[in-house]
Amino acid sequence: MKSLHRPDLYGWSIFDSNRNIDFNGIAWIRPSDNILIDPVPLSAHDWRHLQSLGGADWIVITNSDHLRDTIAIAQQTGAQVAAPQAERTALITIEDSLGSKIRWLGDGDELVPQLQVMELSGSKTPGELALLLGGHTLITGDLIRAPRAGDLTLLPDAKLQNRAAAIASVQRLASLEGIEAVLVGDGWSIFRDGHDRLQELLQTLIT
Repeated sequence: MKSLHRPDLYGWSIFDSNRNIDFNGIAWIRPSDNILIDPVPLSAHDWRHLQSLGGADWIVITNSDHLRDTIAIAQQTGAQVAAPQAERTALITIEDSLGSKIRWLGDGDELVPQLQVMELSGSKTPGELALLLGGHTLITGDLIRAPRAGDLTLLPDAKLQNRAAAIASVQRLASLEGIEAVLVGDGWSIFRDGHDRLQELLQTLIT
């Protein structure tokens, strides 16, 4: 896994040739319990790296389309899974595969200290989650992405359930003045001036 902008954050990716974009997984390494977010499949090297860092205790899914390799990784590591409460109907059946209950997350929840849950509207799945880590790192699922390095974009209109609601969700995220980094599920993450990049995105949507 690759070191990110903080010593406790790592990332790994797989390339999707159909969309010409990387799909990203994130690992937050904590003293008590490690958390993976939207995990894509791990290479043998990345598995060894994760194990050397203590494995995984939690997996957070930001939306049902980012289930990715969650079941296999949870079965191998014993990690518990947390997911959007608004997608309970879509995801409830995976509890049988996991052999354990999912923890359902909604707006304002904290899975662990310093990991705040924000529920978004208008994306391609209901109640998609964004995660605010330590007040300075924003982790997005599908709604905000970055096919081109340095620029954030909105999910294409054809995939949105409600464009006006999606723009309102972006506006909410852009109002978070302390954001330094924006770690996207799809594409190139932003490691500096994240608030400015969110503001730029918002301006493209409202002008």
